[in-house]
Amino acid sequence: MASLNPIARGLGIALLVSLPAPIAIVVGASFSDSGYIQFPPDVLSLRWYVETLSDPRWPRAFAISIGIAAVTAVIVTACNFMAAYYTVRHAPRIAALLELAIFSPLFFPHAAMGVAMVALIAKLDLIGTAPGIIIAHLIVTLPFSYRPIHVALRSIDPDLIRAANVMGASEWQALRDIVLPMCRSGILTSLLFAGIISFDEVTVTMFLIGPNITTLPVQIFSFVQDSATPVLAAISTISVLITVLAVVILDRVAGLTFFVRRDGA
Repeated sequence: MASLNPIARGLGIALLVSLPAPIAIVVGASFSDSGYIQFPPDVLSLRWYVETLSDPRWPRAFAISIGIAAVTAVIVTACNFMAAYYTVRHAPRIAALLELAIFSPLFFPHAAMGVAMVALIAKLDLIGTAPGIIIAHLIVTLPFSYRPIHVALRSIDPDLIRAANVMGASEWQALRDIVLPMCRSGILTSLLFAGIISFDEVTVTMFLIGPNITTLPVQIFSFVQDSATPVLAAISTISVLITVLAVVILDRVAGLTFFVRRDGA
C-alpha cells in the first residue's frame, strides 16, 4: 500500500496541473496577433481585446448578462432564504418535500426546460425581454442557490434564537441580529453560485432571446457558428477574470471556510 502513495500523489499533482490548463490556453491565445486561435502565440498583442471592446455587440451583451445575473442572484437568494428559514424554524417536517421541489429542475434536460419556458413566458408575453429571461434563470439557479443557505441555517444553534426570544427579542429582531449575520457566508455563496450560473446559462436562454436582447453566452454561440477568431478567447478571458474577482471578493468578505467541514475534520 505504501508504494501506491507516490503514484497517488503523482496523479493528484497531474490532475491539479491539468485542471487550469484549458484556461491557460484560452488566456494565452487571447494575446495572439494572428487571425486564428493559436497557442502559444508567436507575437503578444492586445488586438483582440481592442476589437472586442470596439464592437458594440460584445459590451452590450456583456452588460445585459451582468444585469440579468445580478437580478437573478438577488431574487433567488432572497426567495431561498425565506423558504429555508421557514422550514428550518417552523416546518422541518416538510423540508424533504420542499427540497424535492427545489431540486426538481435538475431532473430535466435544459433543452426540454427551454421548451417549457417558452410556453410559460409566452403566456406572460415576455418572450424577448429581460424579465422573461430572469424568470427562466430563477428556475435554473434555484437548486444551486438553496443548498448553501440551508446548510448555513442548519448550523445555527436554535438555543441562540430561543435565548433572544426569552430576552424580549421579536422574531424579526432575532432574524436581523442573529440569523442574518451568522448566515452571511451562506447568503454570499448563494449569490455567487446563482450569479455565475445565470451569467453562463445558454441552452434555456437561447429559446427566450429576441432581436433587442441577447446574453453574452448566446452571442458567443452565435459567433462561433460564423467565425472562430481569437475574439472568443479575449471574451472568455474577461469572463474568467470576472469570476475570479467574484470568488476573491467572497473570500475577503465572508471567507471560503464555508466550503470546509466544521465537524472537526
